[in-house]
Amino acid sequence: MIKVADIGGKDSIEMRRIYAGFISDQIAAGGDIIALEADLMSSMAMDGVHKKYPQQVINCGIMEANVIGTAAGLALTGRKPFVHTFTAFASRRCFDQLFMSLDYQRNNVKVIASDAGVTACHNGGTHMSFEDMGIVRGLAHSVVLEVTDAVMFADILNQLAYLEGFYWVRTIRKQAPTIYQSGSHFTIGKGNVLREGTDITLIANGIMVAEALAAAQQLAQESVSAAVIDMFTLKPIDRMLVKNYAEKTGRIVTCENHSIHNGLGSAVAEVLVETCPVPMRRVGVKERYGQVGTQDFLQKEYGLTAHDIVSAARELL
Repeated sequence: MIKVADIGGKDSIEMRRIYAGFISDQIAAGGDIIALEADLMSSMAMDGVHKKYPQQVINCGIMEANVIGTAAGLALTGRKPFVHTFTAFASRRCFDQLFMSLDYQRNNVKVIASDAGVTACHNGGTHMSFEDMGIVRGLAHSVVLEVTDAVMFADILNQLAYLEGFYWVRTIRKQAPTIYQSGSHFTIGKGNVLREGTDITLIANGIMVAEALAAAQQLAQESVSAAVIDMFTLKPIDRMLVKNYAEKTGRIVTCENHSIHNGLGSAVAEVLVETCPVPMRRVGVKERYGQVGTQDFLQKEYGLTAHDIVSAARELL
Protein backbone atom coordinates (compact mmCIF):
# COMPACT_ATOMS: atom_id res chain seq x y z
CA MET A 1 0.00 0.00 0.00
CA ILE A 2 1.25 3.48 -0.84
CA LYS A 3 0.58 6.80 0.87
CA VAL A 4 1.16 9.90 -1.24
CA ALA A 5 2.85 12.89 0.43
CA ASP A 6 1.99 16.54 -0.09
CA ILE A 7 3.41 17.83 -3.37
CA GLY A 8 6.43 20.13 -3.41
CA GLY A 9 8.57 18.79 -0.56
CA LYS A 10 12.13 17.47 -0.55
CA ASP A 11 13.40 14.35 1.20
CA SER A 12 15.15 15.02 4.50
CA ILE A 13 17.77 12.36 3.72
CA GLU A 14 19.92 11.86 0.65
CA MET A 15 19.42 8.75 -1.44
CA ARG A 16 23.08 7.74 -1.02
CA ARG A 17 22.65 7.74 2.76
CA ILE A 18 19.65 5.45 2.38
CA TYR A 19 21.90 3.03 0.48
CA ALA A 20 24.81 3.28 2.92
CA GLY A 21 22.48 2.77 5.88
CA PHE A 22 20.90 -0.27 4.25
CA ILE A 23 24.26 -1.91 3.58
CA SER A 24 25.46 -1.19 7.11
CA ASP A 25 22.28 -2.57 8.68
CA GLN A 26 22.38 -5.74 6.59
CA ILE A 27 26.00 -6.47 7.47
CA ALA A 28 25.38 -5.75 11.16
CA ALA A 29 22.47 -8.20 11.11
CA GLY A 30 24.80 -10.93 9.86
CA GLY A 31 23.46 -11.13 6.32
CA ASP A 32 25.35 -12.48 3.32
CA ILE A 33 25.44 -9.09 1.60
CA ILE A 34 28.73 -7.81 0.25
CA ALA A 35 29.00 -4.32 -1.26
CA LEU A 36 31.30 -3.55 -4.19
CA GLU A 37 32.32 -0.05 -5.25
CA ALA A 38 34.21 1.25 -8.30
CA ASP A 39 36.25 3.95 -6.54
CA LEU A 40 33.11 5.89 -5.56
CA MET A 41 33.04 5.26 -1.80
CA SER A 42 32.76 8.92 -0.82
CA SER A 43 30.30 9.68 -3.63
CA MET A 44 27.86 7.12 -2.22
CA ALA A 45 28.52 7.84 1.49
CA MET A 46 30.13 4.41 1.87
CA ASP A 47 33.43 5.52 3.45
CA GLY A 48 32.20 5.01 6.99
CA VAL A 49 30.64 1.64 6.20
CA HIS A 50 33.90 0.49 4.61
CA LYS A 51 35.91 1.49 7.70
CA LYS A 52 33.53 -0.39 9.95
CA TYR A 53 33.20 -3.49 7.75
CA PRO A 54 36.32 -3.73 5.54
CA GLN A 55 35.67 -7.40 4.73
CA GLN A 56 32.16 -6.78 3.44
CA VAL A 57 32.66 -3.47 1.60
CA ILE A 58 35.27 -3.66 -1.15
CA ASN A 59 36.61 -0.92 -3.39
CA CYS A 60 37.49 -2.63 -6.67
CA GLY A 61 38.84 0.54 -8.26
CA ILE A 62 37.93 2.20 -11.55
CA MET A 63 37.41 -1.13 -13.31
CA GLU A 64 33.67 -1.51 -13.74
CA ALA A 65 33.85 -4.62 -15.92
CA ASN A 66 36.01 -6.29 -13.27
CA VAL A 67 33.56 -5.24 -10.54
CA ILE A 68 30.72 -7.04 -12.32
CA GLY A 69 32.86 -10.14 -12.83
CA THR A 70 33.85 -10.11 -9.18
CA ALA A 71 30.19 -9.77 -8.15
CA ALA A 72 29.27 -12.76 -10.32
CA GLY A 73 31.97 -14.87 -8.70
CA LEU A 74 30.84 -13.88 -5.22
CA ALA A 75 27.24 -14.75 -6.12
CA LEU A 76 28.38 -18.26 -7.06
CA THR A 77 29.78 -18.69 -3.54
CA GLY A 78 26.39 -17.86 -2.00
CA ARG A 79 27.08 -14.21 -1.17
CA LYS A 80 24.60 -11.49 -2.14
CA PRO A 81 26.58 -8.81 -3.99
CA PHE A 82 25.34 -5.23 -4.33
CA VAL A 83 27.35 -3.23 -6.86
CA HIS A 84 27.30 0.56 -7.06
CA THR A 85 28.65 2.92 -9.68
CA PHE A 86 27.35 5.78 -11.83
CA THR A 87 24.69 4.99 -14.46
CA ALA A 88 27.05 5.54 -17.39
CA PHE A 89 29.53 3.01 -16.02
CA ALA A 90 26.86 0.59 -14.76
CA SER A 91 25.48 0.23 -18.28
CA ARG A 92 27.56 1.07 -21.34
CA ARG A 93 30.96 0.64 -19.64
CA CYS A 94 30.34 -2.94 -18.55
CA PHE A 95 27.53 -4.13 -20.79
CA ASP A 96 29.30 -7.29 -21.93
CA GLN A 97 29.84 -8.32 -18.31
CA LEU A 98 26.22 -7.56 -17.44
CA PHE A 99 25.24 -9.91 -20.25
CA MET A 100 27.81 -12.69 -19.84
CA SER A 101 28.47 -12.75 -16.10
CA LEU A 102 25.09 -11.74 -14.68
CA ASP A 103 22.16 -12.15 -17.05
CA TYR A 104 23.29 -15.11 -19.16
CA GLN A 105 24.52 -16.97 -16.08
CA ARG A 106 21.40 -16.04 -14.09
CA ASN A 107 23.50 -14.78 -11.19
CA ASN A 108 22.01 -13.13 -8.13
CA VAL A 109 23.50 -9.62 -8.26
CA LYS A 110 21.93 -6.22 -7.61
CA VAL A 111 23.38 -3.24 -9.49
CA ILE A 112 22.73 0.23 -8.05
CA ALA A 113 23.28 2.89 -10.73
CA SER A 114 23.43 6.44 -9.39
CA ASP A 115 23.63 9.97 -10.82
CA ALA A 116 20.73 9.30 -13.17
CA GLY A 117 20.45 11.54 -16.23
CA VAL A 118 20.73 15.27 -15.59
CA THR A 119 21.28 14.73 -11.86
CA ALA A 120 24.95 14.04 -12.70
CA CYS A 121 25.10 17.87 -12.91
CA HIS A 122 28.74 19.01 -12.64
CA ASN A 123 30.16 15.65 -13.70
CA GLY A 124 29.13 16.66 -17.20
CA GLY A 125 28.56 14.89 -20.49
CA THR A 126 30.88 11.90 -20.05
CA HIS A 127 29.13 10.89 -16.83
CA MET A 128 25.60 11.95 -17.84
CA SER A 129 23.86 8.87 -19.19
CA PHE A 130 20.60 9.17 -21.10
CA GLU A 131 20.69 5.69 -22.64
CA ASP A 132 21.38 3.42 -19.66
CA MET A 133 17.92 2.03 -18.95
CA GLY A 134 17.43 1.29 -22.62
CA ILE A 135 20.68 -0.68 -22.69
CA VAL A 136 19.85 -2.84 -19.69
CA ARG A 137 16.18 -3.46 -20.47
CA GLY A 138 17.28 -5.29 -23.61
CA LEU A 139 18.72 -8.13 -21.54
CA ALA A 140 16.49 -11.19 -21.34
CA HIS A 141 16.12 -11.63 -17.59
CA SER A 142 16.92 -8.19 -16.21
CA VAL A 143 14.58 -6.31 -13.89
CA VAL A 144 15.01 -2.56 -14.38
CA LEU A 145 13.82 -0.04 -11.78
CA GLU A 146 14.09 3.69 -11.23
CA VAL A 147 13.35 4.58 -7.62
CA THR A 148 11.41 7.77 -6.96
CA ASP A 149 12.31 8.97 -3.48
CA ALA A 150 13.94 7.91 -0.21
CA VAL A 151 10.88 6.05 1.09
CA MET A 152 10.72 3.94 -2.08
CA PHE A 153 14.48 3.37 -2.20
CA ALA A 154 14.56 2.05 1.36
CA ASP A 155 11.63 -0.29 0.73
CA ILE A 156 12.99 -1.60 -2.58
CA LEU A 157 16.46 -2.23 -1.11
CA ASN A 158 14.96 -4.24 1.72
CA GLN A 159 13.06 -6.32 -0.83
CA LEU A 160 16.16 -6.87 -2.95
CA ALA A 161 18.03 -8.31 0.01
CA TYR A 162 15.72 -11.34 -0.24
CA LEU A 163 14.93 -11.50 -3.96
CA GLU A 164 16.94 -13.68 -6.34
CA GLY A 165 18.11 -12.52 -9.76
CA PHE A 166 19.68 -9.66 -11.67
CA TYR A 167 18.12 -6.34 -10.65
CA TRP A 168 19.34 -3.00 -12.03
CA VAL A 169 18.24 0.01 -9.97
CA ARG A 170 18.58 3.59 -11.22
CA THR A 171 18.69 6.38 -8.63
CA ILE A 172 20.01 9.82 -7.84
CA ARG A 173 22.58 10.36 -5.09
CA LYS A 174 21.24 13.40 -3.28
CA GLN A 175 17.83 14.54 -2.08
CA ALA A 176 14.84 13.64 -4.19
CA PRO A 177 11.43 15.31 -4.33
CA THR A 178 9.25 13.65 -1.71
CA ILE A 179 6.43 11.65 -3.29
CA TYR A 180 5.55 9.01 -0.68
CA GLN A 181 4.84 9.00 3.03
CA SER A 182 6.79 6.75 5.37
CA GLY A 183 5.29 3.27 5.63
CA SER A 184 4.52 2.94 1.93
CA HIS A 185 5.22 -0.44 0.37
CA PHE A 186 5.91 -0.98 -3.32
CA THR A 187 5.26 -3.92 -5.61
CA ILE A 188 7.94 -4.39 -8.24
CA GLY A 189 6.31 -4.61 -11.66
CA LYS A 190 3.25 -2.57 -10.68
CA GLY A 191 2.85 1.14 -11.36
CA ASN A 192 1.42 3.52 -8.74
CA VAL A 193 -1.56 5.73 -9.56
CA LEU A 194 -0.80 8.98 -7.72
CA ARG A 195 -3.64 11.04 -9.13
CA GLU A 196 -6.83 10.09 -10.94
CA GLY A 197 -7.88 11.78 -14.15
CA THR A 198 -10.21 11.38 -17.11
CA ASP A 199 -8.77 13.53 -19.94
CA ILE A 200 -5.12 12.48 -20.20
CA THR A 201 -2.59 10.26 -18.40
CA LEU A 202 0.92 11.33 -17.45
CA ILE A 203 3.23 8.33 -16.96
CA ALA A 204 6.53 9.25 -15.30
CA ASN A 205 9.48 7.82 -13.37
CA GLY A 206 12.35 9.12 -11.24
CA ILE A 207 12.61 12.88 -10.76
CA MET A 208 9.95 13.37 -13.45
CA VAL A 209 7.21 12.07 -11.16
CA ALA A 210 7.26 15.35 -9.22
CA GLU A 211 7.22 17.29 -12.50
CA ALA A 212 4.23 15.26 -13.70
CA LEU A 213 2.30 15.98 -10.50
CA ALA A 214 3.06 19.69 -10.85
CA ALA A 215 1.96 19.55 -14.50
CA ALA A 216 -1.30 17.87 -13.48
CA GLN A 217 -1.98 20.73 -11.07
CA GLN A 218 -1.35 23.28 -13.84
CA LEU A 219 -3.63 21.38 -16.22
CA ALA A 220 -6.36 21.31 -13.57
CA GLN A 221 -6.36 25.11 -13.65
CA GLU A 222 -7.22 24.79 -17.35
CA SER A 223 -10.08 22.37 -16.50
CA VAL A 224 -8.08 19.38 -17.74
CA SER A 225 -8.26 16.23 -15.60
CA ALA A 226 -4.85 14.51 -15.71
CA ALA A 227 -4.08 11.14 -14.15
CA VAL A 228 -0.50 10.63 -12.92
CA ILE A 229 1.20 7.24 -12.77
CA ASP A 230 4.61 6.51 -11.25
CA MET A 231 5.97 3.71 -13.47
CA PHE A 232 9.02 2.97 -11.32
CA THR A 233 9.47 -0.48 -12.86
CA LEU A 234 10.54 -0.06 -16.47
CA LYS A 235 10.90 -3.80 -16.96
CA PRO A 236 8.64 -5.67 -16.54
CA ILE A 237 6.36 -2.72 -17.20
CA ASP A 238 2.82 -2.77 -15.84
CA ARG A 239 1.09 -3.50 -19.15
CA MET A 240 -2.41 -3.75 -17.73
CA LEU A 241 -2.19 -0.36 -16.02
CA VAL A 242 -0.98 1.30 -19.23
CA LYS A 243 -3.80 -0.32 -21.22
CA ASN A 244 -6.47 0.57 -18.65
CA TYR A 245 -5.52 4.26 -18.54
CA ALA A 246 -5.16 4.45 -22.31
CA GLU A 247 -8.75 3.21 -22.55
CA LYS A 248 -9.88 5.51 -19.75
CA THR A 249 -8.29 8.81 -20.89
CA GLY A 250 -7.47 8.22 -24.55
CA ARG A 251 -4.18 10.16 -24.40
CA ILE A 252 -0.76 9.42 -22.87
CA VAL A 253 2.29 11.58 -22.11
CA THR A 254 5.44 9.83 -20.87
CA CYS A 255 7.94 11.78 -18.77
CA GLU A 256 11.51 10.57 -18.20
CA ASN A 257 14.97 11.82 -17.24
CA HIS A 258 16.36 9.66 -20.06
CA SER A 259 16.40 9.53 -23.83
CA ILE A 260 12.98 9.19 -25.42
CA HIS A 261 14.49 6.26 -27.32
CA ASN A 262 14.33 2.82 -25.69
CA GLY A 263 13.32 4.11 -22.26
CA LEU A 264 9.94 4.71 -20.62
CA GLY A 265 8.40 6.34 -23.70
CA SER A 266 9.38 3.44 -25.91
CA ALA A 267 8.22 0.84 -23.38
CA VAL A 268 4.80 2.49 -23.04
CA ALA A 269 4.49 2.87 -26.82
CA GLU A 270 5.20 -0.85 -27.24
CA VAL A 271 2.33 -1.68 -24.89
CA LEU A 272 -0.06 0.76 -26.56
CA VAL A 273 0.56 -0.41 -30.11
CA GLU A 274 -0.15 -4.00 -29.07
CA THR A 275 -3.13 -3.40 -26.79
CA CYS A 276 -4.79 0.03 -27.14
CA PRO A 277 -3.30 2.49 -29.66
CA VAL A 278 -3.95 6.08 -28.55
CA PRO A 279 -2.22 9.40 -29.28
CA MET A 280 0.86 9.93 -27.11
CA ARG A 281 3.81 12.26 -26.63
CA ARG A 282 7.22 11.52 -25.09
CA VAL A 283 8.83 14.11 -22.81
CA GLY A 284 12.51 13.28 -22.39
CA VAL A 285 15.96 13.92 -23.83
CA LYS A 286 15.97 14.16 -27.63
CA GLU A 287 19.17 13.24 -29.48
CA ARG A 288 21.58 15.07 -27.17
CA TYR A 289 24.52 14.39 -24.89
CA GLY A 290 24.93 15.85 -21.42
CA GLN A 291 26.80 18.92 -20.22
CA VAL A 292 27.90 20.62 -17.00
CA GLY A 293 25.26 22.59 -15.13
CA THR A 294 22.94 22.81 -12.17
CA GLN A 295 20.00 20.44 -12.12
CA ASP A 296 17.47 23.27 -12.56
CA PHE A 297 19.37 24.57 -15.59
CA LEU A 298 19.72 21.11 -17.11
CA GLN A 299 16.06 20.21 -16.66
CA LYS A 300 15.08 23.38 -18.51
CA GLU A 301 17.79 22.89 -21.14
CA TYR A 302 16.68 19.34 -21.94
CA GLY A 303 12.93 19.92 -21.68
CA LEU A 304 12.36 18.00 -18.45
CA THR A 305 10.03 20.33 -16.56
CA ALA A 306 6.36 20.54 -15.67
CA HIS A 307 6.07 23.27 -18.31
CA ASP A 308 7.29 20.84 -21.00
CA ILE A 309 4.82 18.20 -19.85
CA VAL A 310 1.96 20.70 -19.98
CA SER A 311 2.98 21.71 -23.49
CA ALA A 312 2.99 18.08 -24.62
CA ALA A 313 -0.42 17.53 -23.04
CA ARG A 314 -1.83 20.60 -24.79
CA GLU A 315 -0.69 19.21 -28.14
CA LEU A 316 -2.73 16.08 -27.54
CA LEU A 317 -5.75 17.98 -26.20
